[in-house]
Amino acid sequence: MVRIIAEAGVNHNGNREMAFELVKVAADAGADAVKFQTFNAERLAALTAPKAKYQQATTDALESQFAMLKKLELPTEWHLELQRYARELDITFISTAFDLQSLAFLQTLDLPYYKIPSGEITNGPLLLAFARTRKELIISTGMATLSEIEQALAVVAFGYAHEEEPESLEQVWRFWSNPEAQASLRGKVSLLHCTSQYPTPIEEVNLNAMGTLAKAFGLPVGYSDHTQGLVIPTAAVALGATIIEKHFTLDRTLPGPDHGASLEPNELSGLVRTIRDVERALGDGIKKPQRSEWDTREAARQQVIFCKAVKKGEKIDRGSLSTARCGRGVSPMGLWDMVGKVASQSFSEGDVPE
Repeated sequence: MVRIIAEAGVNHNGNREMAFELVKVAADAGADAVKFQTFNAERLAALTAPKAKYQQATTDALESQFAMLKKLELPTEWHLELQRYARELDITFISTAFDLQSLAFLQTLDLPYYKIPSGEITNGPLLLAFARTRKELIISTGMATLSEIEQALAVVAFGYAHEEEPESLEQVWRFWSNPEAQASLRGKVSLLHCTSQYPTPIEEVNLNAMGTLAKAFGLPVGYSDHTQGLVIPTAAVALGATIIEKHFTLDRTLPGPDHGASLEPNELSGLVRTIRDVERALGDGIKKPQRSEWDTREAARQQVIFCKAVKKGEKIDRGSLSTARCGRGVSPMGLWDMVGKVASQSFSEGDVPE
């Protein structure tokens, strides 16, 4: 089954009640997991760090990135409460760490897997720390080149296999050149194709890049979506995505950087239903008549029929035979084999040979 991760992210706006309501919305929608973001603004952004253009457009343009992030931190004491609440609602709680200390904290919660955000795909020390948790990793690849993705995978493979930090990047590459190191990621790492723009223009989605990633690295590939609506993540499932991650919010008009590119509760429910329908529709790939087709097959297909009388002992010529829907008899594919045969009995016009 496609794993559906409902990305609450920072859409709690620093409000505890909103955070809990987001968990409930994700669970009610039928998502497999609800994901938040764990970071400390002091460690994540310098006081003078600029905002991305989409953040300037959706928040106070004069406010620094640091000031924005500070208001969107998920307090550590909420995490365990949210995790317990998620368990009550039978949905998996996960969160993305953006720094080493946040990752160390998340390890105390014993999360089943970790999601590495696109912005950290070149953060070697953090990638190494993620790998050293020995947990399943989902790596988002927004803004990245193939070479950057491969470098990240090399660091992760090194981290899975070593307790110590590498002495140099060359040591990482030497380890990665071993086919066994690359094979060690299978069953442990998935990649998410992503375009890190909120919302993402349709012409910049590039869903075919999922196939490029799968071919290049031989790992499961999913899609982290920042478009508006349901069409693109649904199409990604049809193209073979194994994981779908989608931002959602309680209300798209709320202040904050990500609300505008998020689904509202009824839309999230619709997305989950649509994805499950697409999964069922994809089937097993074996071309065969389906159970519901057999009755139609009998009613819709034609069989051989005599279009003029033929006496017993006469040779059957082509002009004596035609086809029609009879519900029984010889397939039209057998018509030519009947031509030139001696009739074993008399046939009237409209008779159906067996």
